[in-house]
Amino acid sequence: MDIKKQNAIEIVVDTAIEAFAEGLIGRYTDEVNDLNGVINMKKNNCFIAELGEEFMFYSAFVRSFDSSFGNVLEKMGNNIAKLSYEVRGSIDSFLLPDQVSKISSIMDSYVDHIAAPSINHYSNYTTIYPKEITSYKRTHITDHYFYSSEKNEHYLIELKASGDLDNKKARAEKNALLEEFFLLKNQLKDDENSKVFIFFGTAYNKFGEGKVWKQERVKQFFSEDELLIGKDYWNFVCNDEQGFDIVFNQYQKSAEKIRIALTKIKGLYFDD
Repeated sequence: MDIKKQNAIEIVVDTAIEAFAEGLIGRYTDEVNDLNGVINMKKNNCFIAELGEEFMFYSAFVRSFDSSFGNVLEKMGNNIAKLSYEVRGSIDSFLLPDQVSKISSIMDSYVDHIAAPSINHYSNYTTIYPKEITSYKRTHITDHYFYSSEKNEHYLIELKASGDLDNKKARAEKNALLEEFFLLKNQLKDDENSKVFIFFGTAYNKFGEGKVWKQERVKQFFSEDELLIGKDYWNFVCNDEQGFDIVFNQYQKSAEKIRIALTKIKGLYFDD
């Protein structure tokens, strides 16, 4: 990766983390005198309070922190992707009945273990377009739609920044991505050279970076070619094999801003 792009990625990461840290301080400062504030409410739980200030403090907002931080990672990924791709926000197109039927057939074959997931099940599907499509029109908003003008390739990603996908939701996620696939293919029908790819991604590997991602229920619906797990996701948005290392190295430096913010917030509520 050239140094200019690396510096740009580092700035995106540092800016995102700094804004997140400042947001934490602002939010919990505003709640100091609010009896219904997250931390004050936890302080009133005598059972939690008995375990000590440290436990009380971190248990008070860990769930909120996870959710908010997940949003930070998603936006950070998109902003990094803008350095290599065109990031788009919606698909204005149409979805035909035979395509809906094809999606249903694909999903049923996975549920019944008749077939293992493969991009060939939909990528080569031939559609006969009717003259009238008005009744089939849809506008789909998507958070992670990247386009590479260099390759004339379109990428649709369902990202779980938390690193996890509820096994019960795997089928619904794949079904939704297949709908997006056909919507986009229909939109691009006059561009025969364009290619569309769908992915399920996570911001980190819940089993550890470099280790096998073991969510077998998810793999019942997604092939290996459709997965961007942890390091692979960051390499993809950076469009470089060093992407994850650059992102995480900068995060390790910028994370100090979050640690400082947590210390300040704790002082607001517990220090005399």
